[in-house]
Amino acid sequence: MIADKGRKLILQIIAGTVGIWLAKEFIEGVIFTGSLQDLLIIGVALGLINFFIKPILDLITLPLRILTLGLFGFLINTGIVWTIDILFKELNIVGLFPLLWTTLIVWIISIIASRL
Repeated sequence: MIADKGRKLILQIIAGTVGIWLAKEFIEGVIFTGSLQDLLIIGVALGLINFFIKPILDLITLPLRILTLGLFGFLINTGIVWTIDILFKELNIVGLFPLLWTTLIVWIISIIASRL
């Protein structure tokens, strides 16, 4: 049981790191000025938030997610990516559309990682 939780946490960290890396490579408006170590730290922070805080937010906002047919879940993910952007000066996401695309990439990678 504990090993399964640890595996899920590591997959969330990997998904966060790969998602941010893909976003910086392919989305215009995502500027990353840090080193590989900074990217790993950002990925760890994103993975930890997705593993520990996001389930709580999902539970609290369940009625809104039901009313919006899950669209509010995407808004929660966008808020998490935006928080990471604010917390780390090495990552700068300029504009709403790059933020939405980055959120979509991180979300897709997280779904793929959760299925492994």
